Amino acid sequence: MGTNKHNPDNRLDNVEKIQDAIENTEENITAANETLSFSSGEEKQAIQAKNERRRKSIDGMKEEMQDEQEARESGYSNDNI
Repeated sequence: MGTNKHNPDNRLDNVEKIQDAIENTEENITAANETLSFSSGEEKQAIQAKNERRRKSIDGMKEEMQDEQEARESGYSNDNI
């Protein structure tokens, strides 16, 4: 059996990963909005509620991306890489 190595936290591409997640979530909002005109009342409410949760998620991801960008600019601690 092989040995399991602990992979250190590599934050170097976190900003890009978060940006990709934001873009994917925005695409999901757009796609969901395109289905609204074909949806019933309950379905519309569910789609709108889900899109609101997506927007809140995007806000959180933007804050996290800003934190990661600031950490990148100030230099990551060697303990975290």
